[in-house]
Amino acid sequence: MSVAPNAPVVLRARDLRKQYGQVVALDGADFDVRAGEILAVIGDNGAGKSSLIKALSGALVPDSGTIELDGKRVDFTSPADARAAGIETVYQDLALAPAMSITDNLFLGRELRRPGALGTLLRWIDRPRMQQQAAESLAALGVNVRSITQAVETLSGGQRQGIAVARSAAFARHVVILDEPTAALGVRESGMVLDLIQRVRARGLSVVLISHNMPHVFQLADRLHIQRLGRRVALADTASINMADAVAIMTGGA
Repeated sequence: MSVAPNAPVVLRARDLRKQYGQVVALDGADFDVRAGEILAVIGDNGAGKSSLIKALSGALVPDSGTIELDGKRVDFTSPADARAAGIETVYQDLALAPAMSITDNLFLGRELRRPGALGTLLRWIDRPRMQQQAAESLAALGVNVRSITQAVETLSGGQRQGIAVARSAAFARHVVILDEPTAALGVRESGMVLDLIQRVRARGLSVVLISHNMPHVFQLADRLHIQRLGRRVALADTASINMADAVAIMTGGA
């Protein structure tokens, strides 16, 4: 599935700057992700990738610059602001509660309440509805588990990544940001996660993929955002650039 070159930009940032004392994390960084595309953000260590993603997901407030969502300026002061706007982020630590069930993890902090007074006054959780929606979300993305009531700590690494991605896809309306989703996974489980990412995009969501795994990047991404020294130094279609040239730009060799 490829994205039309004229697809509208969903999330845009211009001239983002962030400095910690003498350390410059973002130095006029720009960013664009189009509707329904997989955009890979690549760069060497210290390039500012994490700071850029944190700014886009509300975990970091830039010193200056602008962020636009669907053409309207947004000012995120917390991750909750970004989530409310339809941007979901899966960090490397996955933010899962191992002892809790798959269902509870999918709805963590967004539990569904019973209808009527039981939910509004007594705040009873509507567990059957949560379990039904959890099962539907996992089935739609092809995430296979024994039971949605089993604890997350009983799952494999690939399955845990699948739960974290499914949670984001269930609540995202615009963009899903994935930070090194195949790190520490074996070949088979990495393949499962790559398939999952493609299914997330097939649902009409834009996916921002931060990864050091260049084969995975070229396998999945429509475009490359190459970050260096706190700013975007190149934006290229993966079909128009090879891996060696991308690495050369990333490391300053070109």
